[in-house]
Amino acid sequence: MTTIFDVNAQKLVREAAKELKKVGLINMPKWANFIKTGSDKQRPPESNDWWYFRCASLMKTIYKDGPVGIEKLRTKYGGRKNRGAKPSKFRKSGGKVIRTCLNQLEAAEYIQKEKSGRKISGKGMSFLDNIAHKIKSDKSGKK
Repeated sequence: MTTIFDVNAQKLVREAAKELKKVGLINMPKWANFIKTGSDKQRPPESNDWWYFRCASLMKTIYKDGPVGIEKLRTKYGGRKNRGAKPSKFRKSGGKVIRTCLNQLEAAEYIQKEKSGRKISGKGMSFLDNIAHKIKSDKSGKK
């Protein structure tokens, strides 16, 4: 049985984002084109599909580390803020993007909420494992 641990994480997130966009259960809100993802960023994301990549990345993180809460995810997606002549400082990412992505993933039944945080559901686990299997079989077929 192929799992997400058997394939390259970047390829997994890229393919999962494509599948999430195809399925149509995850939709990018209108306000998402105009915001930064955190206070450490200087500009909004350049990719038009960044929302799907973030949702796929959140799914992978929850699968791997779950159950996790919003604050742990904000810390994971945070970064160093450039403060000019002053030393840089770590800043957490914005919570609205993460909360909205998680709400959409919960509505699609890919993750579920528990007392200790968000956890991957059986449907979400099979979704990611099927993509991992597809990546691994494509890789072995090319050799």
